[in-house]
Amino acid sequence: MGQFVIGVDYGTDSVRSVIVDATNGKEVASSVFNYPRWQQGRYCDAAHNQFRQHPLDYVEGLEQTIKDCVGKAGPSVTSSIKAIAVDTTGSTPVAVNEAGIPLALTAGFENNPNAMFVLWKDHTAVKEAGEINDHAEKFDINYLQYVGGIYSSEWFWAKLLHILRADEQVRSACYTWVEHCDWIPFLLTGGTKADAIRRGRCSAGHKAIWSEAFGGYPPDDWFSSLDPLLKGYAANLPKGTYTSDTAAGTLSAEWAQRLGLSTGVIVGVGAFDAHMGAVGGQIEPYHLSKVMGTSTCDMLVAPKADFKDKLVKGICGQVDGSVIPGMIGLEAGQSAFGDTYAWFRKLLEWPLQFIDDKELQEKVSAKIIPELSKQAAALPLDADAELAIDWLNGRRTPDANQLLKGAIGGLSLGSDAPRVFRALAEATCFGAKAIVERFESEGVPVKGLIGIGGVAKKSPYIMQMMADVMQMPIRIHQFEHTCALGAAMFAATAAGIYPNVPAAMTAMGGGFDKEYFPDQSKASIYQKRYQRYLALGKYIEQEKN
Repeated sequence: MGQFVIGVDYGTDSVRSVIVDATNGKEVASSVFNYPRWQQGRYCDAAHNQFRQHPLDYVEGLEQTIKDCVGKAGPSVTSSIKAIAVDTTGSTPVAVNEAGIPLALTAGFENNPNAMFVLWKDHTAVKEAGEINDHAEKFDINYLQYVGGIYSSEWFWAKLLHILRADEQVRSACYTWVEHCDWIPFLLTGGTKADAIRRGRCSAGHKAIWSEAFGGYPPDDWFSSLDPLLKGYAANLPKGTYTSDTAAGTLSAEWAQRLGLSTGVIVGVGAFDAHMGAVGGQIEPYHLSKVMGTSTCDMLVAPKADFKDKLVKGICGQVDGSVIPGMIGLEAGQSAFGDTYAWFRKLLEWPLQFIDDKELQEKVSAKIIPELSKQAAALPLDADAELAIDWLNGRRTPDANQLLKGAIGGLSLGSDAPRVFRALAEATCFGAKAIVERFESEGVPVKGLIGIGGVAKKSPYIMQMMADVMQMPIRIHQFEHTCALGAAMFAATAAGIYPNVPAAMTAMGGGFDKEYFPDQSKASIYQKRYQRYLALGKYIEQEKN
């Protein structure tokens, strides 16, 4: 009899589920659900960097995609499903009550954005992040040393403090603060007490200042001396965390019935999409796994013996067991990648809103990026061409600063759409190069690049440019939903089908279907442009400060 597992991947715009044959990693069925409230732009205010998602989008998507997969796979497969594992965007936390229910699912909070999940790209907590960074300097112990030394507005504690300050009703009703990737397994296993939520090593270590070196989180008075509103939150969190190769429990009777599965199905501990995606993309030590979607998350793993006293500055954390249990996981990334191209597309399609023909609107919109890529690729490489900075949603790494803004320089009357698009594409590649240079300057070699995610699969133009700018080959993983495949690998490990994550990767990984090699003739020009990118970025940062 076969053994099958389900991987669930919560992205920024949609959730996707896949049923995978655990013996070989082959996809049996897949389903995607676009968040309806998110698509309508509800609860968001882009001008003020507010991006919230309603838990109903998550719950409805979870049920519909898994039921759809189960229906497609048929009863012979369904009866042999052993486990489910989930990855999500992050840091995407939510206020819950004592029963572990997100406040937006309780009476009186249904339409309150502060009672919803605060999406990773929400930057309303910039002020609070700055206060945390200033506060950390007052103590003998540097509690930020394992998160790159700089706390970000995209992360757990900054967002909690902002919500507590902004909304008295939420503050009064909030029992604790929970990451999306920790809440979904709690939901599936029928949890009824927030204190019983299993906090994942991934989310706690990279976003919530948890470390074994501290015996857990910083002491409660570290937080309460920052702001009394935080008193008790750290003290009530469990000292221990769980790696994602372990089980959070089994499907509750309610969810087994809703999904058409058995109560014997194991539910794994959750993690962030890029972390499970790196595993799905068959990450190797010292190879940078780049999950390229709306933003990028760049993952690197290394043996623990190499990191006894090493601390990498300006990244999104280094955590024992966050990617592959038994190894050190390091995270970096860019706050806007695909979002940069989407912004430019929306800018160009602005007049379409005045055309009363939805079919025409969609047809034109779908052609913009492919045609821009085609025309930009045909342009001669010019050291003096338009130059852009990719900080349209702030800078994640190196050295988080969400107050920074993007820029485009060198414009002239000859700067048409393909030329500006090329500058934006180059900027995202230069931002990626800055991350590699930071790792290497901190003594962490980058031996190769692995590309996964929507942009990696769909944009040969960007991927070839990435190889040319980096002067390094980049392999593209063959699986379409790589993060969901990674979740499936963790599910198979949690179910005991494989003894560890590397064994699951070996058995279930399908390899790579494309590799881009650098054009050495472009190296010197891109190096000149990269130096100008750094200089322009430095100027913008000085002006902002």
